[in-house]
Amino acid sequence: MIGHYDELETRSQDAREAALARELSTALARAKTAPALARLLREVDPARVVDRAALARLPVIRKAELSQAQKKTPPFGGYTTRPVAEFDHVFQSPGPIYEPGRREGDWWRLGRFLHASGVGRGDIVQNCFGYHLTPAGMMFESGARAVDAAVLPAGTGQTELQVRAAVDIGSTCYAGTPDFLKVILDRADAMGETLLISRAVVGGGALFPSLRQEYADRGITTRQCYATADLGNIAYESDALEGMIVDEGVIVEIVRPGTGDPLPEGEVGEVVVTTLNPDYPLIRFATGDLSAVLPGMSPCGRTNMRIKGWMGRADQTTKIKGMFVRPEQVAALVARHPEISRARVVADRDGEMDVMTVKVEAPAGDGEAYAASVVDTLKMKARIQIVPPGSLPNDGKVIEDLRKYD
Repeated sequence: MIGHYDELETRSQDAREAALARELSTALARAKTAPALARLLREVDPARVVDRAALARLPVIRKAELSQAQKKTPPFGGYTTRPVAEFDHVFQSPGPIYEPGRREGDWWRLGRFLHASGVGRGDIVQNCFGYHLTPAGMMFESGARAVDAAVLPAGTGQTELQVRAAVDIGSTCYAGTPDFLKVILDRADAMGETLLISRAVVGGGALFPSLRQEYADRGITTRQCYATADLGNIAYESDALEGMIVDEGVIVEIVRPGTGDPLPEGEVGEVVVTTLNPDYPLIRFATGDLSAVLPGMSPCGRTNMRIKGWMGRADQTTKIKGMFVRPEQVAALVARHPEISRARVVADRDGEMDVMTVKVEAPAGDGEAYAASVVDTLKMKARIQIVPPGSLPNDGKVIEDLRKYD
């Protein structure tokens, strides 16, 4: 096992929660100096938000709200504590959404991930993340600098030039999306070249087990992180390869899709992240991704929460009978009936007609009452199916579309 990045990774849970109590209230007080967050949190007393339970009572911020705010008040929508000229970088992601950045201090916290992946002094990182407008290239370059590795800012595409540079410079580590490394390796084979790459740090796409094994067969150790342009590093793999360890600079909650309500350990739900970044303090930012908390701590000795990694998208909005059905509507249905533990909307076809079935987990129940609540909350009629508690799949889905479109 690779040694730890700092003492934060191995502190006790009591020490981590005590630090959280201090840092969270400070972060909230600072966040209220950002105009948009000041409006959102105007009723919140930062001194009272000192634990996860208090945090869970705050509103959730969604990317659509951030995008709308940026259109009204460009470029950052009032979600930063500093004017744009005080940042070192401004990036643009699809939407468009603008994100700030800094050159110094491993602003996106990728250094912790690279260290856990065995990257450090003496390594040459061939950084194949994009440098044009989007932040991923700079995010990984910043992380490489944090662990004293050299960087080849290769960017995307130009596969033959990538191979030529990797050979001439002696790149030892690849950074980029999981599948582009295979393109480079295949081109190297076709060119009759042997690369020195022995490690790969990847993100921005699915790392399938078969692809990880193919790289391993070539002598390349591959580790992945879960990061976003808005939040930086959220979680990362270690050599234990048992889930992803939450970064020390964020607070992660798994909530019921369509709500901000935390779910118990093991339940699949939406990933909501609070950053402790003083410049860009996003509070309860909904990623739209699904995951679940794993029990216990990692065998590598890092003691922070672990999640399973990316398990799909939480935004399951589906059009049925010409009407949109959204996860928050399903959550509202469940909230009306205390005996319902979970519900799932299933969209299907009967001939050429859409049909909607609502499955509710309840020990027993009044189907007619549930049907009336469905009309009130989902705005259309549905078949009601009462199922035993615990029988619905634990996959985070509250809306399932079985219709075939081919």
